[in-house]
Amino acid sequence: MKYRVAGLVALTLALAATARAAPPNAAALAEVDRIFADWQVAAHVPGLVYGVVADGKLVAAHGFGVQDIATRTPVTADSLFRIASMSKAFTALAVLDLRDAGKLALDAPAETYVPELSGWTYPTSDSPRITVRNLLTHSAGFVEDNPWGDRQQPLPEANFTAMLRAGSPFARSPGLAMEYSNLGYAILGRIVTNVSGVRYEDFIAATLMRPLGMTATTYDIAASNLARRSIGYRWQDNRWLREPDMADGAFGAMGGVETSATDYAKWVAYLLSAWPARDGPETGPVRRATIREIVTGLNFASGTLRPSEAGGAPCRRAVAYAMGWGVTDDCDLGRVVAHSGGFPGYGSNVLLLPDKGVGIFALASKTYAAAGLPVLRAALALQKAGALPERPLPVSPGLAEAYDGARAVWRSGTIATAPLAMNVLMDHDAAAWAKTIRAVRDEVGDCAATEPVRPLSEMEGRFTWTCSHGRVDGRVQRAPTPAVTIQALDFAVARP
Repeated sequence: MKYRVAGLVALTLALAATARAAPPNAAALAEVDRIFADWQVAAHVPGLVYGVVADGKLVAAHGFGVQDIATRTPVTADSLFRIASMSKAFTALAVLDLRDAGKLALDAPAETYVPELSGWTYPTSDSPRITVRNLLTHSAGFVEDNPWGDRQQPLPEANFTAMLRAGSPFARSPGLAMEYSNLGYAILGRIVTNVSGVRYEDFIAATLMRPLGMTATTYDIAASNLARRSIGYRWQDNRWLREPDMADGAFGAMGGVETSATDYAKWVAYLLSAWPARDGPETGPVRRATIREIVTGLNFASGTLRPSEAGGAPCRRAVAYAMGWGVTDDCDLGRVVAHSGGFPGYGSNVLLLPDKGVGIFALASKTYAAAGLPVLRAALALQKAGALPERPLPVSPGLAEAYDGARAVWRSGTIATAPLAMNVLMDHDAAAWAKTIRAVRDEVGDCAATEPVRPLSEMEGRFTWTCSHGRVDGRVQRAPTPAVTIQALDFAVARP
């Protein structure tokens, strides 16, 4: 069963508006549909919905399968799924918001805000105390606790308090490595409660969910709309078995959110709206700069190979965990901000491309369904179709002035024509500059040099000029001074 919120034409138009580039054709978008449809069947997933967010809108949301294998109610964009560890992003942003309000410090010992931690025994006498930042970045020294942590979801608050007083053994001293910890995020939930004076779930709802219009999203599944709930199953002995529902509890901060594609798209659009950095009024409940912070402070980066089954050429990627999000430098997609969610009865994944303004997510009703694979496949399919170009950076006035200087140097043949920083003639004298320019000119011929500069930042850009019998590849970079001066300038013959 497939439910279509927006047609392929709508997705095409929205992606084009976001990227200002040629939209994907219908065949590429049909390929995304096929990827999720094939995966739903092959992975034995009873119900699945995926969404694509672009230009601040949910431009496609397709449901496959059923909410309940007994009633055969079809999955729609309004069907409700637990999203498990994708909930951690709400917790991380709430902590940063409280930091912005001056109510906590990321580098303060966590026991400052949760007194039960003060009596813990650390693994070595020289171990530092766990900080709030350690908890955010999974570097507190706890052991990886999947799937134990998932089963703690309904733990009563009083029991959690007793657990904290008893302490936890350590896998290593805090700050030495990244090791994923649901316990750490449950402690962050307690910090939010203690610091804000409001129950964690209520603080998240009031601060983030309600302002974004996420009216169907909740931690308390007992209070949600049963008619819209996707029941969680596990695949065992070639049949689906119902997983027991887990009530809201003390570990909700690590994985308790239930949401729909319609609601979750509002969260994705809100996060993506923080990029790029810009002037203008703040329109969201949390500052744009704070949202962008969730992908910084990366710790313990590692190199991994992109899964071959995702498609595309072999790709070695740099991966690190930030604050409630994993961040990857992918050879095709660029910066990828993502998180998976695994839970008894559910599996989910979200992938954000903040520099492109596009997000893709999938919510599934099967225990630990590896939804990251079709999400990544879908992103690569759109990339291959040319639907995910980088958002172009504007040319700042200072860079434009520096570029004018670079063109003046080329036309005159002398470096003295440009506003130079003090290092330039110390690095190469005027005669050496003239010789370099003559050599390039001799090989490429006359250049109109009218092509625009391509910004790398507000201070640096590259350019390519088409000449009478060749091309010039160049670079211009401003010096870090208030007055516009050039500290680096390159002219080179473009090679095939």
